[in-house]
Parts: sequence; C-alpha cells; structure tokens
Amino acid sequence: MSIFELNEFGTTERIIVIVVIAVVAHLSVYGIRHLGQRLMTADTMLRWNKLRTLAGLITSALVFTLYFGALGFVLQEFGVSLTAYLASASILGLAIGFGSQGVVQDVVTGLTVILSDLFQVGDLIEISGQIGIVQSISMRFTILLNPLGAKVFIPNRTLSSVIIYPRGYVRCFADITLSNQEELAEKMLFQVETIIASFADEFPGIMRGKPELSAREQTQSGRVFLRVKFRIWPGRTDPVKEAFKPEIVATLKLLNPDYADWMVSINNEVSEAPAAIEPYRSSRDRTRLKQP
Repeated sequence: MSIFELNEFGTTERIIVIVVIAVVAHLSVYGIRHLGQRLMTADTMLRWNKLRTLAGLITSALVFTLYFGALGFVLQEFGVSLTAYLASASILGLAIGFGSQGVVQDVVTGLTVILSDLFQVGDLIEISGQIGIVQSISMRFTILLNPLGAKVFIPNRTLSSVIIYPRGYVRCFADITLSNQEELAEKMLFQVETIIASFADEFPGIMRGKPELSAREQTQSGRVFLRVKFRIWPGRTDPVKEAFKPEIVATLKLLNPDYADWMVSINNEVSEAPAAIEPYRSSRDRTRLKQP
C-alpha cells in the first residue's frame, strides 16, 4: 500500500492501518526471535549465545523504532507536528540517558565484551573478584555459576581483571612417597586410596572432577612415589594442603614411624606452558639431548 493510497482514507482508517502495520511487524519480529532462541538452545548451538544476544538487541531496537514511528504518525493525525514530536523525544531521551548512565555503561561494556570475544559461555573465569563458569553474557549482566552452585550477576560496567582458566580447572598434584618395601608400600597405597575417597566426599565443593591416582613411579635416587591428580576450582586448593596432606602424613606415620612431612608435596599447575616458551631443562637433561 503506497502513501498516496493511504492518504485517501479518513483519519481513523489511517490510524488503524498504521497501528496494524506496527503490530504485524512486531509479531513477525517476535516470531523470528522466538524461533531463533529455540534453535540456539540446542547443545550444538550454545557457542552462538553471543550472536543471539546481538540479535536480541537488534530486534529490540527494531521493535522500538516501529512503535516510535507509529506513535509519531498517529499523533500527526491529531495535529501534532512530527518535528516537535521528534524534538521532544530527543530531549526526553537525553534526560533519560543522563539519569541512567549506569545502564548505558552496562550496554556499552557488554557490547565490547561480545564483539571482542573476550570469553565464551562455558569458560571458567575469575572476574571482578568472582570465580565461576560463564552462564550467559547479556547487555547488562554477565552471569557466573560459582563453586557453590549459585548464580552471580555481575553488572558489565564493573567487569575488570579478567582471568581465564583454559583447562576449566586448576590442576593440583600431591606426590606421596611410598616405602621401598613392597608389603609396606601396598599397605600405604591402600590407606591413600581410602583417604582420597573420603576426601572427595568431604570436599565436593572444591572439585571439578574425580581425583586420579597414577601408577607408582621411581626417581633416579630410588625414591618411590605415586601422584594424586586433583581438578579443583581456582582459589580453593587450601583443603588439599591443610586437610588432605596432614591426614596422609599422619596415617602413613602410623605404618612407618620415620615418615616425615616432606615426603608429601603439593603443587599447583594452571595450564600447560605456552609453545613459545621453552621449558626449563637441567644441565643433565641438556647433555642427554645432545647425545646421538
């Protein structure tokens, strides 16, 4: 329908046509957005969450523009100048903008995070003093799921000091020295396995995975040890040092009175060394590498 054909109608008819066009456009956009959201909820499409956020922002802006224009044309039919309507709307928008600077900052920062691809949904991050898995990134809030299972809503304008854990956990190693005597070593191993199981049940809130117990290894000096691998939430390794290690030492000391605290060592590792950084090698290792 052209503008000239629309002008042939009366005032009431023109208003009805304009409103109907705006409503139909809104319903069409809503239907498209709803369909897109249903497609995006599939597991294979979770990585497109940021694209969905941008689509939602564009859709909301389009719907607002449609209704804003429709209202202007309706008021024009009642004798209100379209120029005056736009001018008053601009002044009102400016006043609202000054009164909601925090919201504007949230939106601008949210767009920056989304467009810069700083982090993804599902990443384990530490941001603004909070640690958790990214659940969603919207225009106003970044939502994390913390180690206690609670959702943390962080206003985008407060986002700072982003730390990303590429593995999704902090790897913690516990190297436990065993006896060189096979019979005593088997008894120690049984006690270690029992303590690992009870520790995982006692501190489930720090775990990102089931603890793993590696096979026994022996150093060149003859020391026999086994390694326990923990996958732990960042900043929550204290129970391993303050509860797991003392219990291991105390239990194994009952089997071997000479067992000492230094025989159990705890070390943390966040991620593998970057490929551009050559790992440290001792002089013995460098000599071995040079040999044909």
